[in-house]
Amino acid sequence: MSDSKQETFDLGMTIRRATLGDAYVDRAVAGIDDFTDDLQTLVTTYCWGEVWGRPGLDRKTRSTINLAMISALNRQHELAAHVRGAINNGLTKQEIKEILLQVGIYCGVPAMVDSFRTAKTVLGEIDAE
Repeated sequence: MSDSKQETFDLGMTIRRATLGDAYVDRAVAGIDDFTDDLQTLVTTYCWGEVWGRPGLDRKTRSTINLAMISALNRQHELAAHVRGAINNGLTKQEIKEILLQVGIYCGVPAMVDSFRTAKTVLGEIDAE
């Protein structure tokens, strides 16, 4: 890996850990094998380093956008991780609720209902910690 690519990867790993938490990232990294190594490198370098590392938006705003998009796509596994990330990046439960209500209006009630279910579970886990 070139020095600049390594720097972007390292930045991405820092942001990824700050957002999703060490436990989540440690599980993802522990599962790396020959098949998923390139996937994990790409996600860390480009999603987290290149895009999340850009100066144009703060992490709270990026989390807001992610919650809306992931909910709209009805990708509940990813939503669970990003609800926790949104809390880590400064969103409140009230703000998350408002984002998910907006999803219902513009993307459909089924996506909103599933997203509320996922968010409620994650927020309950956070409260219990």
